[in-house]
Amino acid sequence: MKKVLTPERLLMGSFAAAILIGSILLSLPAATKHGKLSYIDALFTSTSAVCVTGLIVKDTAKDFTLFGQSIILFLFQLGGLGIMTFSSVILLLTGRGVSVLSRTTLQQSFSPVGIKDFKTFLKDILIYTFSFELFGALLLFTRFASRLDPFFAAFASIFHAVSAFCNAGFSVFSDSLMGWRGDIVVNLTMMFLIVMGGAGFFVFWDIKERVRGKRKRFSLHSKIVVLTTTFLITLGATLIFLLENKKSFSSFTLKEKFLASLFQAITPRTAGFNTVDISALSLPTLLLIIGLMFIGASPGSTGGGVKTTTAFLGYLSLRRIITRRKQVQVFSRGIRDEVMERALVLLLFFLTFHFSATFLLAITERFSYIQLAFEEMSAMGTVGLSMGITSGLSPLGKIIIIISMYLGRVGPLTVLTAMIRRSRGRFSLPYENVMIG
Repeated sequence: MKKVLTPERLLMGSFAAAILIGSILLSLPAATKHGKLSYIDALFTSTSAVCVTGLIVKDTAKDFTLFGQSIILFLFQLGGLGIMTFSSVILLLTGRGVSVLSRTTLQQSFSPVGIKDFKTFLKDILIYTFSFELFGALLLFTRFASRLDPFFAAFASIFHAVSAFCNAGFSVFSDSLMGWRGDIVVNLTMMFLIVMGGAGFFVFWDIKERVRGKRKRFSLHSKIVVLTTTFLITLGATLIFLLENKKSFSSFTLKEKFLASLFQAITPRTAGFNTVDISALSLPTLLLIIGLMFIGASPGSTGGGVKTTTAFLGYLSLRRIITRRKQVQVFSRGIRDEVMERALVLLLFFLTFHFSATFLLAITERFSYIQLAFEEMSAMGTVGLSMGITSGLSPLGKIIIIISMYLGRVGPLTVLTAMIRRSRGRFSLPYENVMIG
């Protein structure tokens, strides 16, 4: 039977094509400083960039030329905004129409509601993205220029601003941002870009429409995103400060402790930068970060994870069961059972794949369980944080991480929808009880 090209298959195919093209470009001798990159490492780097993850098997600062770094920059900008966004822009600029399939795919990626004016919708996405990236680059340049060569400072500012907004985690500094741990401007700018990129375009659009008076209230989606994001950042920063205050942060000044706690609470939201040595953190903090990476950013954003709304709906589902309510209710609104089921399926699938991939890594690799679990969750959540084991992975281990990054970026539900055909059965069978618990 001939397979129909659905929005889900188009999305998966576009990301796969971008990854393959990127791997070929990164394999060119001009992209690296110390000889040609092996194809598995080129594929890994390309996947990490397109899937805005940030895990690296080669040092971006030391092993890649300016040309290679520019390719990586283009790939995570492409992956952050989405291949369909760029292709739609090109078609509109050349006077060609955008197909209904492409339009549907793009709208499903960014908005929970139907968009009537597609051109304005697309323009707003680009304005939102490039405005924040430009603003961030200018702020970063004021600090980078004080220590670096002007040209490199300008490139580093653009690179990090785009990487932060796209939640990519790539850095042209070998130690990520550890050298800027106490710099308030760099820290606040990067955290601001990470949060804005991870909030999702629809939240920005919702706020804009509310300010212009076109909407009487904020959508339920935006309320959940803002509430969950604020809660996770506050809780994460507080716990990290308490856990590491007298441990890995003991030699820091009070300002550095505060900034480091806040930054390490925000960066697991799929950003992947770090201002401290992740491998030096205590076990409770590592487990907390794994939890934050699992939740990740928000739908319609540049980030990964199961998403803030999915985690919140999981909590609401649990509350409904405990309180025995017939309907899931929040902010004076009800949520359809179909949406709740999708959220629970996503949570279960994500956890199942994470355990399975970690199990396979335990077979192929020689690292500890916490290192492997951390690495795998970072890959599937498209985060990019690592305990320093990425470059030491075997070829099989790298392939497992590549698959995890790809799956995490396109979305488990997208893969399931693309691969599984709907049952056409119109009948139901007799019920029978099963003991649980």
